[in-house]
Amino acid sequence: MKKLCIVFRRAPHGTAHGREGLDLALLSASFEQEVSLIFMDEGVLNLLKQQQPELIGAKDYIATFKALPLYDVETVLVCKQSLAELGLSAGLLSIPVTVFNHEQIAGHLAQADEVLVF
Repeated sequence: MKKLCIVFRRAPHGTAHGREGLDLALLSASFEQEVSLIFMDEGVLNLLKQQQPELIGAKDYIATFKALPLYDVETVLVCKQSLAELGLSAGLLSIPVTVFNHEQIAGHLAQADEVLVF
C-alpha cells in the first residue's frame, strides 16, 4: 500500500489549496492508499473550530475534515511550533490531532512514498 502524506501550509479560504488537499486526501483514501495529513504554518488554521467562511462568500469545506475517520485517515499531525507561533493549542482544533515537533514531522515525511504540499 502506497503511503501518501499531504501537507497543509496555507491558510483556509483565501485560495482553493485547502479544499484541493482535502479532496485529494479523501479520494486517495477511498482507493486504499495510506493517507496522512500534516498541518503546519498557517495551514493549522484549516482546523480551527467555529469558522464561518460563508460570511466572506466562501464554501465551508472545513466541516469535511470530520469525515476523515470514515475514510480510515487516522494520522493527522499538527506542528507544535506552528501552534505556538499562532498562539493556539490543540484544544482549539475541530478534530483530534497528534502534535509533533519539526524533527518528528521530518521523520514522518521520510517514511512517505509521496508528499504533496498545499
